[in-house]
Amino acid sequence: MTIKRPRHVLGLSGGKDSSALAIYMRDRVPEMEYFFTDTGAELPETYEYLDRLEGFLGKPIARLSSDRNFDHLLALKNNFLPSPNTRWCTRELKIEPFERWIGDDLALTYIGIRADEPRDGYKSTKSNITPVFPFKDAGLGFPEIQKILAESGLGVPEYYKWRSRSGCYFCFFQRKIEWLGLAKHHPELFERAKAYEKPAENGKSSFTWSQGETLHQLLERAVAIEANTAKRAASSTRRTWQEILAEASLEHEEESCLICSL
Repeated sequence: MTIKRPRHVLGLSGGKDSSALAIYMRDRVPEMEYFFTDTGAELPETYEYLDRLEGFLGKPIARLSSDRNFDHLLALKNNFLPSPNTRWCTRELKIEPFERWIGDDLALTYIGIRADEPRDGYKSTKSNITPVFPFKDAGLGFPEIQKILAESGLGVPEYYKWRSRSGCYFCFFQRKIEWLGLAKHHPELFERAKAYEKPAENGKSSFTWSQGETLHQLLERAVAIEANTAKRAASSTRRTWQEILAEASLEHEEESCLICSL
């Protein structure tokens, strides 16, 4: 009787941790398959970085996607936007395409959650998929991940200079200053995100990306938001953007999507 060997797969988000894991595992597991679940709402910098990473890995990154795009799913949800408490986007645009790609194959899925993160990550409901956490097992944290990326020559995607995570341009986990970063660097995407919002009217519930206000209102408060951010930054002297990223990473990673480390 022939025993079928499991597939070794590694999900990439275009973010620092999953990319560092791909670099770390490249020579350790030569048969690794790399994949990226494309929501259709990614930042341009994400695609550019994935192309560079694909060249470094020396093998293709499978691009997975849902049979239905975000707009179609949103219509099915009666325009109910995803939120931290109702994350249907992660399930339907990330996890389901991945599990469909694996099918009934035995698979070990490698996830880039670090040893210094307070979360467990993706947990499959399918018995044929087993998560593996190399960084946790090796005790590697944020400084080691920075070193891996620096030594590879890839560094991090450009969006990390104004954003603390990868993900959709309308990601509801963005801080208010990061929404302003989107408005500055990708005004057309900011306008698209605004168009999805449904402010409250006639007693109906509002659907907004940023808790407590619409993106239009947030943009009107840009000066105050930037001033408040600058004040907090001034309270910590001589911090590099890498140090600021590390702080944001440790503070909010437990909130990000679970299909791969972001």
